[in-house]
Amino acid sequence: MTRQYSSISVETTLASSINTTATTITVATGTATALMGGITLAPANADIFTVALDVDTVNEEIVYVTQVSGDTLTISRGQAGTGSPAVSGVAHTAGASVKHVLTSDDLVFFRNNASPVASFAFSGSTSGTTTVQATAVAGTNTLTLPATSNDTLVGKATTDTLTNKTLTAPVINLSLNAQTGATYTFVLGDNGKLVTASNASAQTYTIPPNSSVAYATGTQINVQQIGAGQVTFAAGSGVTITSIGATSAAPKLRTQFSACTIICTAANTFTIVGDLS
Repeated sequence: MTRQYSSISVETTLASSINTTATTITVATGTATALMGGITLAPANADIFTVALDVDTVNEEIVYVTQVSGDTLTISRGQAGTGSPAVSGVAHTAGASVKHVLTSDDLVFFRNNASPVASFAFSGSTSGTTTVQATAVAGTNTLTLPATSNDTLVGKATTDTLTNKTLTAPVINLSLNAQTGATYTFVLGDNGKLVTASNASAQTYTIPPNSSVAYATGTQINVQQIGAGQVTFAAGSGVTITSIGATSAAPKLRTQFSACTIICTAANTFTIVGDLS
């Protein structure tokens, strides 16, 4: 059950007496709404609202309100250690005070559900929830949040841009794009991949213009000729290629198993470094 609280609840009184086992109380006419202080309880006893009967007297009893119908409240008796050991509640006479309270039971609930917990859920701004799940590894683990006024954490399975990060002993696995045709034009998805060129005949690999594929400055594409056919690089419309190849603007991979890296240095400008001829 979810505990509900109100800072504007207004104290009221019982309209009639109750015995030790009553499961409903009726408050003074027209006062239930003010007592609930704007709280609406979900059906099927999903919510509880804590009130005290006969506040600050020897007959004080803490009860949980689970439903409200007019001025009649359905209650769960003898909560937070109050009530008679032999029965679930205490008898109360008409006129007894009825007041929304915060009890030791509430504080124990918060303590037990705040630290430590196996998981903690946050409600979404529009819908859904995000749950922070504790690790299954034994021992005490510390997650330190960045010391910044505004930041967004990145995820393992999300696409993110990292800035000013130092990677210590990283393990980077290149994805492969295996090509077997006589011609190929690079695509945006080739960034960071190894494109393999396998053909017995000569091949032409074209770097497209920015109007076709907007490569970001710093984009790197790795190429290896694994077939016997020699790979020649060609510039798409408006593209400038620089290299140490015999033809700087149209270099070739030197021989089978030679490799190079194509680096975007500016919009429509690329340099090719590697085993060229």
